[in-house]
Amino acid sequence: MLELLDPPGPAPCRAPATTEEFTRFASDSSPRLHSTAFQLCRDWHLAQDLTQTTLTKLFLSWERAAMSENLSAYAQKVLLRTYLDYRRRRSSTEATPGEMREPSYSVNRDLRIAMMDALGRLPARDRSIVLLRFFADHSVEQVAEELDVPVTVVKSQTRRSLIKLKHLLLRERSSLFAA
Repeated sequence: MLELLDPPGPAPCRAPATTEEFTRFASDSSPRLHSTAFQLCRDWHLAQDLTQTTLTKLFLSWERAAMSENLSAYAQKVLLRTYLDYRRRRSSTEATPGEMREPSYSVNRDLRIAMMDALGRLPARDRSIVLLRFFADHSVEQVAEELDVPVTVVKSQTRRSLIKLKHLLLRERSSLFAA
């Protein structure tokens, strides 16, 4: 009966985890982790990176990880979380084009010069609106916020500015667009 009232003794402790244990675990489980990583991402190189990142995280918290009942499952969970973190990052879905190109007017030097000259003839605010809307690809709301003007002003000024540009470029149309 006294045994029931006595508090249990400390749980049996494991000896502190060692680097040798980690090295053994890493060499034994790397192929399995790499295979799982490849099944997740379908890219061998990314799978290698994910496996290395997982092993690094395990090494940094090895004493806690070694206390786990199922170390393989713990490593798989770390791998899955590493993969999900990678997917959440914006850079994981970005693709770079093979060649960066300017708009088609860059091919015709005269057209580019005429466009820049016509933009230079616009009043400062009109030029700012056109450049922000069409060269920097900002929304009407972003331009309004940036210039501290109402959205309706941006819309009307954009329309007027494009009409002005059209008239400025019409004079040179025959020489610029002759094929």
